[in-house]
Amino acid sequence: MKFYTGMPKTLVPYFRQSLEAYATAIKQKDLTEAWRQLERAHVIGQAYPYAHTQVHWKMLVFGCKIKSVKEVIGQIPRLLVGGVKSFVGKIPVGNTGGANVTPMRPMVIEDDRFEIIRKAGL
Repeated sequence: MKFYTGMPKTLVPYFRQSLEAYATAIKQKDLTEAWRQLERAHVIGQAYPYAHTQVHWKMLVFGCKIKSVKEVIGQIPRLLVGGVKSFVGKIPVGNTGGANVTPMRPMVIEDDRFEIIRKAGL
């Protein structure tokens, strides 16, 4: 069995870019864009335990910020289990990570995210 730990260096800039865009959107109070960037970061980083857990933490904080009980409750099990699933390679590819999506539901990867993964050689 292969264990997944660190994110490939080719993906790191895209992951960071999404998190930076999230922070900018939060400062500008653009909650729709902030959430879009978290979903983007989730798809990019979900195969890697630290990145996956980091995004779910940010999603939990976002849920608190917007006072969404559904999002907060939905993020708790994802936060506890997501990184472990990443570590052993059992992730639902393309899943955007929000409480509005079943945790283990694979999803079609949107074109911009697919292009990032392709450019990274993965």
